[in-house]
Amino acid sequence: MREEHESALAVLKRGGLILYPTDTVWGIGCDSTHPGAIERVYKLKQRADSKALICLVSDFKMLQQYVEDVPEVAYDILKYASKPTTIIYDEPIRVAENLIASDNTLAMRVCRNTFCNILLKKFKRPIVSTSANISGAPTPQRFKDIDPAIIEGVDYVVNLDRDRKSSKPSAIIKLTNSGKVTVIRE
Repeated sequence: MREEHESALAVLKRGGLILYPTDTVWGIGCDSTHPGAIERVYKLKQRADSKALICLVSDFKMLQQYVEDVPEVAYDILKYASKPTTIIYDEPIRVAENLIASDNTLAMRVCRNTFCNILLKKFKRPIVSTSANISGAPTPQRFKDIDPAIIEGVDYVVNLDRDRKSSKPSAIIKLTNSGKVTVIRE
């Protein structure tokens, strides 16, 4: 696993794209602070840049460094969540402008996957994570289901968990600083 971390880190540090297993599905990832890398993700997925992307963070400490004000209820939601849960936060900071949605929000998930968590801690900043499919196509359940165009379009493919069947995408909850909670996807 160490070699996979080192190879993925080298690509992320130079603004490249990786294809990697997450705590939910296979994801396309890049540095959340690199506008050019984020633009490449949108182009690879053939996705409108008005549709926001998700970022993974390693823990609450990293989350707090990239969200201006994390509402207290977020900690309770994440502590008691029975499955991976992504929260859309108001006022993200220290990420590329083209990653922030038009309403000044950003979706972030504290990742519980061992490979991802170590990668995030070594990288020391959030990593973009969007499903490894062309926009509008089904989310691949296994590595073998990923469109060859996606595999060819990234700079590095992590060689782990290729036979594992992915779980469903994460739950998504929008949480405003005023305290409003909206479930987007269960």
